[in-house]
Amino acid sequence: MKTISKTEKNRGRIETRTAYVTYDTVWLYQKSEWKKLCCIGAIHTQFETKNGKSDEWHYYISNREMTPDELLHHARMEWSVESMHWLLDVHFEEDWCRVEDRNIQQNLNILRKAAINLIKLFKTNTQSKKAISKIMFDCLLDSFTILRVLNQN
Repeated sequence: MKTISKTEKNRGRIETRTAYVTYDTVWLYQKSEWKKLCCIGAIHTQFETKNGKSDEWHYYISNREMTPDELLHHARMEWSVESMHWLLDVHFEEDWCRVEDRNIQQNLNILRKAAINLIKLFKTNTQSKKAISKIMFDCLLDSFTILRVLNQN
């Protein structure tokens, strides 16, 4: 078994992620149900905040051999994709959109992502502590706010 740990401090918490990877899959009872299975991994994440400690485990299977470092990277990339999907669904109710034309779906998706990215950039540039939804609401109520969001250089 191979392992690696990484610790980061951000947003007032210390997060330690430890990845475990093994290529020994012979023991797995249902191995035949996954074609070309050759790698099993786990990531143990420990969070430490001023309110205390917590932890969680995530398990992975793969059809290619990965190092523990690669497993951490791929798990992070998956999280960023899910994070963007969550933002789109929460702020634009994207899962409820019933547009059937594929071109219109793609155009709306691009516009929604552009809007979220502009708001994130605005938050960074102004060091705003407001939630994305609050900034979006402010843009609806005040044309000067939306102009500030759109006119970032």
